[in-house]
Amino acid sequence: MDDINRSETGMARQSHKPNAVSGKEWWRGKVIYQIYPRSFMDSNGDGIGDLNGITGKLGYVADLGVEGIWISPFFTSPMKDFGYDVADYWDVDPVFGTLADFDRLVARAHELNLKVIIDQVYSHTSDQHPWFTESRESADSTKADWYVWHDPKPDGSPPNNWLSAFGGPAWTWDGRRRKYYLHNFLATQPDLNLHSVEVQDALIDVMRFWLERGVDGFRLDAINLGMHDPQLRDNPPVPADGGPIIKPYYMQQHKWNLSHDDMPAFLARLRSAANEYGAVYTVAEVGGVDVRPVQMAYTSEDRHLSSAYSFEFLSPVMPTAEQVFESLDPWPDDPQDGWPAWAFSNHDAERIANRWNGGEIDPAWARFMGLLLLSLRGNIFIYQGEELGLPQAQVPFEHLQDPEAIANWPNTMGRDGARTPLPWVSDHALGGFSSAEPWLPMDPQHLPLAVAEQEEDAESTLNWYRRLVRLRHDSKALLAGTIRFLDAPEGVLAFARELPDDAAADCIVGVFNLGNETVDWAPDADSAVVLMGVPALAANATAPRTLAPASGYLARCSAITHRTHPKAGQLQTDGEGSL
Repeated sequence: MDDINRSETGMARQSHKPNAVSGKEWWRGKVIYQIYPRSFMDSNGDGIGDLNGITGKLGYVADLGVEGIWISPFFTSPMKDFGYDVADYWDVDPVFGTLADFDRLVARAHELNLKVIIDQVYSHTSDQHPWFTESRESADSTKADWYVWHDPKPDGSPPNNWLSAFGGPAWTWDGRRRKYYLHNFLATQPDLNLHSVEVQDALIDVMRFWLERGVDGFRLDAINLGMHDPQLRDNPPVPADGGPIIKPYYMQQHKWNLSHDDMPAFLARLRSAANEYGAVYTVAEVGGVDVRPVQMAYTSEDRHLSSAYSFEFLSPVMPTAEQVFESLDPWPDDPQDGWPAWAFSNHDAERIANRWNGGEIDPAWARFMGLLLLSLRGNIFIYQGEELGLPQAQVPFEHLQDPEAIANWPNTMGRDGARTPLPWVSDHALGGFSSAEPWLPMDPQHLPLAVAEQEEDAESTLNWYRRLVRLRHDSKALLAGTIRFLDAPEGVLAFARELPDDAAADCIVGVFNLGNETVDWAPDADSAVVLMGVPALAANATAPRTLAPASGYLARCSAITHRTHPKAGQLQTDGEGSL
C-alpha cells in the first residue's frame, strides 16, 4: 500500500470532508492552548498521557475561553526526542492511542468550538522512518537524496563545522552509504532535504492526510532548519564576549545551516495546498538569532504562512521594556505584511512563573506576565499549566528524560521541568494525572495548584486567566487592533491597542512596569478605566499613577493623546530582504 494511503492496521483510510472552519482568518489574534500529550492526562493507567486523556479534558480547555488547541507530536516514534523524531507521519504512536482515538478527539473539540492545530515536523525524521531506511541503503535508491548526505573531507572528518543543537557535530558517519548525514538535533534525527521537490511533495501529502481528518491548522516545528546551504560553508564563530560557555552550539553563528532563501517558496506551496481545505492556520517556529526578517518572509503577503513565532520571549533572560518594544514595533499594521505569534513558555522553555522572577514562586508574578502576554498584538499561545501558575518543576538527575539535559548536565536543567504531569487534584500523590507512576515525577509543589483546588476559588490564578482570556476575546482592539507604543519612563512598557477604522470600538491602553523601581507615571488618556490589573484593582477604578515593579494594567479609554514612542516606526524590517 502506498505510504500516503496508509491508516490503522487492518483498516482502510477514512474519507473526511475538508474542515469546516468559519471565516477566512478565524485565527487572527486568537488564543491557542498548547497540550503536551505525554503530560496532560493519562486515560489508561500506563503513566503516559494520551489522546483519550485529552478528549476527556477538552471541556476544561473550552472553559478557559481559548479558540483552539495545539497538540505536540503524537505520531509513531521511537521517542528518542519524545515524538519530535517521527517514524510514521500517518499514524498515531500506540502509547498515545489510535487514529480512531484522534478522530474522536477532533470531533469532540469541534463540538466545543475548539480548533485543532497539530505539530508537523518537516525539517527531520527519525532514523527509523522508512524514508531514511531506504535512503541509507544505496546511492541508487529512489530516496537517496531525500536526506542530506555528503562525502567526508580528505582527512575523514565531517564536511564542515556545523554543530548539533544537542551536542557534538551535526554530522554522523553511516557505513552503508559511506557518507556523512546531516542532523541538526540528535544523530537519530536525520535532516530531510527540503531542496528536493519530491520531498516537498511527500510532505504536502502528509499535510493533506491530516486536513482530511479534520484538523484546522499546523505548527511547523523548526521549519527554518529544513533547508541548508548546498555549498556547505562553515559557520562563522560568535565573537567572544567573555561570558560562560553553556555548550559549543552557542559559539557559532548559524548562518549556513538554517533560514535558506528558498524556504518561502516551499511554504507558499504548503499554503496553496492548505487553501484547498478552507481557512487553515499555519504557524512557523523560527529558531536562531535576529530572525525577524525570516519570520516576516515566512508570513508576507497572502500566500505564505498565517503566522510565525521565535524564541524572543522564551530565553532565560527577562526582556526589558525597550526590548519588548523592539520585538513588536517592526511588525506592520497591514496584515498582508506578516502576523506574529507570541509565547512566554512552551515544552522547550522553563516555565514563566519563576523563570524571570529570580526563581521565586509568586502567583502575582505569573498573573503579571499573563496580562502582558494576552495584551500583545498577534496570536497568543498558552502552554498547559501556565493558567495554574505552575512553577518550573524540580526533576532530579536520576529521573531526567530529556536527551539535551542529560548531555549538558549540569550546565542546563533541560526541558523536563516544563514537561512534568499536569496536576488535576491535590489529594493524590500523582495529582490525578494517572493511576501509575508517571513518566516524569509529579512535583509536590504543584499539587496545591491543582485544577480542582483552583476551580473552587473565585480568585485563583485559573479563574483569573479565564477572565483574562474572555476580556481579550470580547475586545476587537485586543484581537485585531493596531499597537501604538507610547513614550514612557525607562522600564515602563506602554501602548494603545486601537481600531482606527472603527469609531465604535474602544481603545485599550496597556501599562506595565518591567523595571526594578517604582514609577509615578500614567499616559494621557480620556477616562481610562481599568479592566484588569496586577495587583488587582477595583472594578471601574481609574488607572493608577504609581506603578511598583511587576505591576500593570489594561484600561479602556475613549482616546489616547499621549506622545508616541520616539523610535516607533523606525525598526521596520523588509520581509523580502535577505534571510
